[in-house]
Amino acid sequence: MMAAENSNEKALSPAVSTAAGRSWPARHPLLFTFLLSAVIVWGIGAVTYIYFYPHLIFNAWERGIVNHGLGTAANPIPPGGIPLNTLYAMPDLASPTANSNLLASGNHDTLYTAGFLDLSKEPEVLHVPDMAGRYYAVQFIDSFWDVFDYVGRRTTGTQAGDFLITGPGWRGTVPAGLTQISSPDNTVMLIGRVLVESDSDLATAYGLSKQIQITPLGHWQPGQ
Repeated sequence: MMAAENSNEKALSPAVSTAAGRSWPARHPLLFTFLLSAVIVWGIGAVTYIYFYPHLIFNAWERGIVNHGLGTAANPIPPGGIPLNTLYAMPDLASPTANSNLLASGNHDTLYTAGFLDLSKEPEVLHVPDMAGRYYAVQFIDSFWDVFDYVGRRTTGTQAGDFLITGPGWRGTVPAGLTQISSPDNTVMLIGRVLVESDSDLATAYGLSKQIQITPLGHWQPGQ
């Protein structure tokens, strides 16, 4: 009997040893497939979210400003919104009660100028007036929300100037009198700020803000 039992144990031991020696995926193939799929989906989803989220917010701002300006659907500022390749200078200072994301979160020391540029057809020329030492800044933002360039007292001084804003595919010649600003994107958000030194200075600052203008290169003339 003992010999027979030992013989049976030896016969069974290879099967038991084989089952115990299987790797974890081989023993749980469905669970392994599920976990692997979850990791892949999570990885792709995270990368997609990180890449596209700034674009979604940027596009939402573009639609809002083009359609409603610096206001809302119920109170567009200015009425009709701000068309592409057009700048609008706010006549009043921003305030916490302003019904606009830009103005509600803005400072109370500068007048804002804003608009979106479409550079897919041709470059645009930005003109800034002589600010006579006054602080001002015009920033250029691409669809990744990266500020890729500035014009203003800290970077270009306060004298009058003209700047050629070109898209990534433009291969033309920069006309004399223009300083090129190369955009990595054909859609650009432009935000300008002009310092207001006091309540009595508001009208002067607004007059300067209105002179920050955009002109298509095909219609631009030197000294314009």
